[in-house]
Amino acid sequence: MPRDELITSKNRKMSDLTIIKRLLVYCKPYKLQYVLALILAFLCVFLETLGPKFMGWLVDMFKDNNEVKVTLAKVFILTGSYFSCLLASTILSYIQQLLLAKMGQKILYTVREEIFTHVESLSHEQLNNIPVGTLVTRVAFDTMSLNEMFTDVVINILKNVMTICVVLVWMFTISWQLALMILAFSPVIVIASFIFRKFSRKAYRNVRTHVTNMNIFLSENISGIKITQAFNQEEKKTLEFEKNNNDLRIASHKEILVFAIFRPFIYSIYMSCVLVILYFGGKMAINDLISAGSLLTFYNYISQFFNPIQNLAEQYNTLQSAFASCEKIFTILDLKPTIVEPENGIILDDFKGKIEFKHVFFKYNEKQDWILNDVSFVVEPGQTVAFVGSTGSGKTTILSLIVRNYDIQAGEILIDGINISKINIESLRKNIGQMLQDVFLFSGTVYSNIVLKDENITKEEVDKACKYVNANHFIDKLDNGYSEEVRERGNNFSQGQRQLLSFARTIVHKPKLMILDEATANIDTETEVLIQDSLEKMKSIGTMLIVAHRLSTIQHADKIIVIHNGHIMEEGNHQTLLKKKGMYYNLYEIQLKKLKEC
Repeated sequence: MPRDELITSKNRKMSDLTIIKRLLVYCKPYKLQYVLALILAFLCVFLETLGPKFMGWLVDMFKDNNEVKVTLAKVFILTGSYFSCLLASTILSYIQQLLLAKMGQKILYTVREEIFTHVESLSHEQLNNIPVGTLVTRVAFDTMSLNEMFTDVVINILKNVMTICVVLVWMFTISWQLALMILAFSPVIVIASFIFRKFSRKAYRNVRTHVTNMNIFLSENISGIKITQAFNQEEKKTLEFEKNNNDLRIASHKEILVFAIFRPFIYSIYMSCVLVILYFGGKMAINDLISAGSLLTFYNYISQFFNPIQNLAEQYNTLQSAFASCEKIFTILDLKPTIVEPENGIILDDFKGKIEFKHVFFKYNEKQDWILNDVSFVVEPGQTVAFVGSTGSGKTTILSLIVRNYDIQAGEILIDGINISKINIESLRKNIGQMLQDVFLFSGTVYSNIVLKDENITKEEVDKACKYVNANHFIDKLDNGYSEEVRERGNNFSQGQRQLLSFARTIVHKPKLMILDEATANIDTETEVLIQDSLEKMKSIGTMLIVAHRLSTIQHADKIIVIHNGHIMEEGNHQTLLKKKGMYYNLYEIQLKKLKEC
């Protein structure tokens, strides 16, 4: 099953009516503006459709009036009126477009804000199942289709429908016989439009899927390009890119083909109408059943009747693209977070830091075995407790459960005697400082990465925190100090420097409970000395939980818990566990032997 099948399943299709209902929610705050835009659109249509009338009157005037002076005066009045209508229509159209553009941008802002906020609310499990490229496509690219729909397509579809209706009224006032002949072609147009709708929606949905796949591929492979180069996989990745690129090209060609068939078909119907009207209208003009000016007016109205139909096809194209994007956007928004915020969640004002696991059972999905199997232990306030064990034993999982990155299947996790499922999530995580092995730094400066946009943190507090964790040793040597630029993911800093910045970031936010997950892994010896000193200082802050493969990091912990295959095997301090000569003793002997060999 693909990682993003959760949100891109082909079975997840929404009807046009469902999408329209959901989109109307975003339009509701601007309903008065939309009504005004519709009134302006109607006025524009009315003024534009007066043009053929003026031309017909001019032709009839030259035919019937022999008084040159009177004719010239009428010509001036008619042409002046025609020009005034065109000018007024242009001004009203400009006002309408400006009004819609402003509304469209506001709606686009709201939708993007809602998607991003919703993504932030998703659990780690859900985010792990959704490629980053997919989320970027939804927030950045799919919303652009909505912008075009709100600012241009919707109002112009209504405007074109108005034009067709108004033109039909004018046609019937000229000749009901000729108007009925035009309407005789309508069933063919309706059937063609229905068929086009079916195929175009499928084609647009296919294009959006391949665009998403391309973004996923680019996001993953550009991020991992160093691995690609290290293992000489450039040619293979190029072939994969060519396949994705070719799939997108084929999908786009199919989309173009659908439209390329429809528009010429509508044009052929238009030409057939012109021939029919010229033939029958000409006979009526010869028999004086209709004037030459009226026949010319009717001919011009045929163009004004079919142009909106062709425009509707083009706008329907864009509308289908927007609807395809809407499906994917709403699919993301319909993902309900698996970690649910408790109703009237408890706010932790006084955080002592006692942690208790009571018969906890946990696994990441139903198909795998228990990661934690009937795990129970107690961490007293202010204690430093370390978790050790082989890879996959469940150490990191315990830390993730404490901050509610995941929810357990059975048992209880208590903090200060309160079940964490009843604690407000923001309050819970605010009191917990997390220092992980893979430190993520944002683009910006050293200072912005420490305070994380928290305006309540002062420069003095940042200085104090950096000195406390020994980060000042390398920050003071930087050319720009705290203003030093941090490149993407902090790749201009060493692993140890990033870790020290992570420590400073944690300390400055004043946590009551600290979690360190392999924080000393993959660092040089010199930096490890600084980090060890920082750890000793941080023990005085509050409760500390540590996961580390290097036993030298945790041998001074108050308690060491040994985990194996989801079960707690041993508990005690360093000396006590060595005396037991159990699993911890074996791990210690193995590491000691490796150090001697080095």
